[in-house]
Amino acid sequence: SLDTFCPLGPWIVTADEIPDPQNLHIQSRLNGEVMQDSNTKNMIFSVALLVSFMSRHFTLFPGDLILTGTPSGVGVFREPSVYMKDGDEIAIEIEAVGQLKNTCRTIP
Repeated sequence: SLDTFCPLGPWIVTADEIPDPQNLHIQSRLNGEVMQDSNTKNMIFSVALLVSFMSRHFTLFPGDLILTGTPSGVGVFREPSVYMKDGDEIAIEIEAVGQLKNTCRTIP
């Protein structure tokens, strides 16, 4: 991936810490304003189906991450479109996992 893209963390939890990965609230806030608000139960494909499908095609190892996409509410598809600018703070929170906050910094 490109430098600074796809931030992860601040930690990763193990399967035994998440009783039901198909029922976790997920939300993103840009400068405190809710942009995305959904639940993993709304995923097109379940976690179990994704792991099953992928493991038929390549080897999965403990610690591997499967990135699946994002809920509706992405700024570019809003009317009017919303784009992050220098100094903006984006906070992503997943129930039982934690919150990741990043500040947007433009590169001159």
